Amino acid sequence: MNGNVLHHPLIELAIRWVLGLTFAYSSLHKIAAPAQFAKILYGYALFPHAAINLIAIAAPFVELFTGAALLLGIWPRATMLIVETMLLVFISILAINLVRGVEFDCGCFAFGEAGHTSPIPQYLVRDAVYFLAGFQVLLFRGRRRWCLAPREAAASGP
Repeated sequence: MNGNVLHHPLIELAIRWVLGLTFAYSSLHKIAAPAQFAKILYGYALFPHAAINLIAIAAPFVELFTGAALLLGIWPRATMLIVETMLLVFISILAINLVRGVEFDCGCFAFGEAGHTSPIPQYLVRDAVYFLAGFQVLLFRGRRRWCLAPREAAASGP
């Protein structure tokens, strides 16, 4: 094993679990209240109206399944690629609306009360940090800890 702390399997595990917990947790309120999540999506003013209900129903389940897969270590590299794509979408949504000057509730971890707005610059930084941390999981080549997909870990070599 390389002496670099970023290549340590416990760092990979910690990042995988933080991202997994974050995505799984953030999905729960959206799954429980898809109509409220659809209103949030409508407020982004980025999606075709015909697609909003489908996105409001499907996206939280993708968050839940990818979060669970990261926690359990099921295909961590492939799962992380999906998470990185979602993070890029989230960053884009936030950045576009920040540039537009639109204030909105992002609906990330809870739905705000009417008139609630989210601190978009803080969320942009948070998502950028998650995105950068995700590269450690995506590019990790060592033996993964607590992983239900040991073949992927073994195939990537020491």
